[in-house]
Amino acid sequence: MTYPRRWIGPTVPIVWPPSSPDVNPCDFFLWGHLKLLVYMTPVGTPEDLKARIVVVAADIKSIPGIFERVRESFSRRCRLCNDVRDRHFQQLL
Repeated sequence: MTYPRRWIGPTVPIVWPPSSPDVNPCDFFLWGHLKLLVYMTPVGTPEDLKARIVVVAADIKSIPGIFERVRESFSRRCRLCNDVRDRHFQQLL
């Protein structure tokens, strides 16, 4: 899929790639895991929600090796995406 009159790149147009949640680390790991932990119990107020997000983000950050595993998984997903030429590959994970 391409988007007319849109490109990425500093000077030379490069075709805008399709959005793929299969290869975005924040989409396939962070947001889902963060939401799971934040909403484990009902949230009472917006302030409570903000405080929980801060605490949970710090907890995730402190897990030993977490970012290395996320990078490895991201690289694997990118390779799969290339191998299947941008088709769906969720079933291969």
